[in-house]
Amino acid sequence: CVCVWCVCGVWVRCVCVCLFWSSGSECIKANAQSCGECIQVAEKCGWCTDENFLRDGESKTVRCDDIGSLSAKKCVKIENPRGNINININKDVTNRKKDQADKLKPEQITQIQPQKLTLNLRSGEPLTFNLKFKRAEDYPIDLYYLMDLSFSMKDDLENVKNLGTHLMREMQEITSDFRIGFGSFVEKTVMPYISTTPARLANPCIGNYNCTSPFSYKNVLSLTNDGNQFNNLVSQQQISGNLDSPEGGFDAIMQVAVCEGKIGWRNVTRLLVFSTDAGFHFAGDGKLGGIVLPNDGKCHLENNMYTMSHYYDYPSIAHLVQKLSDHNIQTIFAVTEEFQPVYKELKNLIPKSAVGTLSSNSSNVIKLIIDSYNSLSSEVILENSRVPEGVTISYKSVCKNGVTGTGEGGRKCSNISIGDEVSFQISVESTKCPSHNSETIKIKPLGFTEEVEVVLNFICECECSKGGVPNSKDCHNGNGTLECGACKCNAGRIGGKCECSKDELRTEDLDANCRRDNGTDICSNNGECVCGTCECKTRENPAEIYNGKYCECDNFNCDRSGNKLCGGHGQCECRMCVCEANYTGSACDCSLDTSTCLAKNGQICNGRGTCECGECKCTNPKFQGSTCEICPTCPGVCPEHKDCVQCRAFGGEGDKLACEQSCGYLTLVKVARRDDLPQPTDQSFPLTHCKERDANDCWFYYTFAVRNDTPEAYVVEELECPAGPDIIPIVVGVVAGIVLIGLALLLIWKLLMIIHDRREFAKFEKEKMNAKWDTGENPIYKSAVTTVVNPKYEGK
Repeated sequence: CVCVWCVCGVWVRCVCVCLFWSSGSECIKANAQSCGECIQVAEKCGWCTDENFLRDGESKTVRCDDIGSLSAKKCVKIENPRGNINININKDVTNRKKDQADKLKPEQITQIQPQKLTLNLRSGEPLTFNLKFKRAEDYPIDLYYLMDLSFSMKDDLENVKNLGTHLMREMQEITSDFRIGFGSFVEKTVMPYISTTPARLANPCIGNYNCTSPFSYKNVLSLTNDGNQFNNLVSQQQISGNLDSPEGGFDAIMQVAVCEGKIGWRNVTRLLVFSTDAGFHFAGDGKLGGIVLPNDGKCHLENNMYTMSHYYDYPSIAHLVQKLSDHNIQTIFAVTEEFQPVYKELKNLIPKSAVGTLSSNSSNVIKLIIDSYNSLSSEVILENSRVPEGVTISYKSVCKNGVTGTGEGGRKCSNISIGDEVSFQISVESTKCPSHNSETIKIKPLGFTEEVEVVLNFICECECSKGGVPNSKDCHNGNGTLECGACKCNAGRIGGKCECSKDELRTEDLDANCRRDNGTDICSNNGECVCGTCECKTRENPAEIYNGKYCECDNFNCDRSGNKLCGGHGQCECRMCVCEANYTGSACDCSLDTSTCLAKNGQICNGRGTCECGECKCTNPKFQGSTCEICPTCPGVCPEHKDCVQCRAFGGEGDKLACEQSCGYLTLVKVARRDDLPQPTDQSFPLTHCKERDANDCWFYYTFAVRNDTPEAYVVEELECPAGPDIIPIVVGVVAGIVLIGLALLLIWKLLMIIHDRREFAKFEKEKMNAKWDTGENPIYKSAVTTVVNPKYEGK
C-alpha cells in the first residue's frame, strides 16, 4: 500500500491505493455489464457489489473479475453463486430372489438409483452425481418371435411349431414371469415384390405346394404366458411366397415396436427375435413399387394385419433404431450362416442387439435365444435424451472387478451377472444459459424401461438482482434501479449513475466535460465519454489499466529496467514509478543498499570510490573492479615493498641509515623457515605472500599485511641462492659428445658405402646375365699361330 497523489488536472488530495494486477483474467475480457452476464463467463468469475468499488474512470465491467483478484482489490461483497444437486426420488434397488414367496409386480422392481434429481447449473461448473444399476433376479421377460414365412422357410416352420412349450420350460431357469408372442411377415403386396395375378395371389408357390396368400405382416399371437396356445396357433400357420430375395422384415419390426397395446408389451425386459434366411428391404426400395411416402412410424394394425404396406415405404435403419430404443426393445437376429455378415453390420448400428447363427431348419433356435439373451442382459449401456444447446454430459463407468471406462466406454459395463451392482459417474456441464431456465433430460439403460429424470435449472441471474432498489436515490435521484452495486438506468437515462438524459443534453456538451484542459482529445484517446464522464477502455491484457478523470493515467507506460516495468522494484502509477524502499530512480533501478559495495577489508569501495545505485564508482581512474580493488597499471604489493624488505632484512647495497629512514614505516619480523610465515586463513585482515629476487639471483620470501593501519612484513631470514656449476662433468660431457658424434658420422658413412657397393655389384650381375654371346667365328679372324712342317721330316 503506497501513498500517491491523484492527478486530475491539478494536485488535489492524497489517497492510499493498494495495487493488485491480475494476469489475463477472462472475466475482465468478457466486458460483462451485469452480474448475470458475469457469472455466465466462467466458474471462477464473481461480481463485486460494493457501491464504492470503482475508481475514477473505471467502467462497471471491472466489477466482474476472478474471485482472488476481487478479494485482493479489497472487495467485501462478492456475488459468486454455486451449483448444487438435489436428489428428489431415491428408492433403493430391489434385492429380489427367485424363490421368494411374495411376487412383485414389474413396476415395483427398481434396478436403477436414484430415479429423479434436480441440478442447479452454473455456466462452466460441472456437477457430478452417481448412478447405480443392479440386475434384479427373476426379472419378467416378454419375448416376441417374428418369423419370415416366405417359401424358403418351410422347414423352419415345422421346428418352430413346438417352440412355445420348449422355450417356456427353458426360460423358467431365468425367470418365473415369462410371456411369448408370435408374428410373421413376407413382403409388400405390390409388384414387383409379389406376383399380382389372381392365381399367384391365391397360391404364390409353384409345384404341388399349397401356400397361403402373401401378406406384409401378421400378428398371430399377442404376448401370453400360455405356451400351448403358442404351439397351437403356430401349427396353423402356412408358408407363403414372394418374387425377390430380400424380405419386408423392416415393416414388421416397426409395427411390432410401435403397436405396444396390440402386441401386449409390458414395462419389463422386451425381446424381439427376428428369424429369417434372407436380406431386407429398407427406405427407398419402395419406389420400385411406386411407393414414395416415407414410413410414418405409427401403428397400422387392423385385425392383426398391417394394412398400409402398399402406402408407406420401408422404414430406414435410423428410424428403426429410434423406435426400438424409444420402446426399450432388444433385438435378436436369428439368421442363417449365409447372411451373418449383413446382419452383423446391422447389429453394429442397432444398440442392444445380437446376432445368432440359425441352422438351416431352425432346430437350434432355443439355444440361440438363450445365448443371445444372456449376452444382451450381461451388458448395460446408458443413453440420454436430447440435451439443451450448450449442455454437455460425460460418463465414467465403475464396472465389475473395479474396471473403469471413460468417454464412450464410460457409458457401458459388460460381463454383468444377475445380482451384480455397477455404478456410473455422470457429469453435466453448461456453457451458457439456454432460452428456457429449466430443462429436463432422461437417462436410461438401453433395453430397460426404467429411467432417471434429471431436471436442469440454470443459474442465469445473481441473488442480488432480486433485491434491486427501483428508483434509488443513489442513481441520480431515482433515475435507475440500484442492482448488485451498480445502477441500471431507466429508459432515456444514461451514465454510471444515470445522471444524464438523452433528450436534454447534446453530445457536444457532454464531450466538453471529457476534454482535459480544454484540449481536443476526448478522454485522452483512452476511453469513451459517457454522459460527460470518461469510461476508460480496457486493453487486451487486463493487468494493464487506464484510469483517472480523463483516462490520462495508466499503469504500463513507466520507465523500464532489465525489461521490467519500474525495474521490478516499484509500481507504475499514472505513468510514474513509485519505488519500493531502498530503491530510487525513474525506473526504480537505483538501489540504496551499500552492502554490494563493501570490500573484504570492510571499507566502502576499498576507500577508493563512492557507492552509487549499489555499484562502486572509483574516484581514481587507475582502479577498477566491483570494489575498486584492481589496478592494472600499479606495480603490486610485492614489488612495491621489495626494496624496503631487502634493505631492512639483508642490508642491501644502499646506505643503512637511509634505509631506516625511508622504510621505517614497516614493522619487520624475521622467521627461520617458510613454513613459519603467517597464512591467509590465520588472519582477519588481507595478507599477501611475496617471492622476490635480489641482484645476486638469490630469492627471499616474505608476507605483507596491514594490521591496525600499520604495515608489517614477515621475512624468512635465509636467502635461497643458486649453487655454482661443476666444470669437470661439463667438460667430460662435451668431449664425450664430440667423440660419440664423430663415431656416429663414421658409422653412417661406412653404412652408406656398403649400400652403394652392393647396389653396383647387383647391377653388374644383372647386366652379365642379360648378355648374349655369339659362338660363330669371325670371318676376318686369323690365328696368330703358324705351323710349318719340315718337308724332310719323315715322322721318325
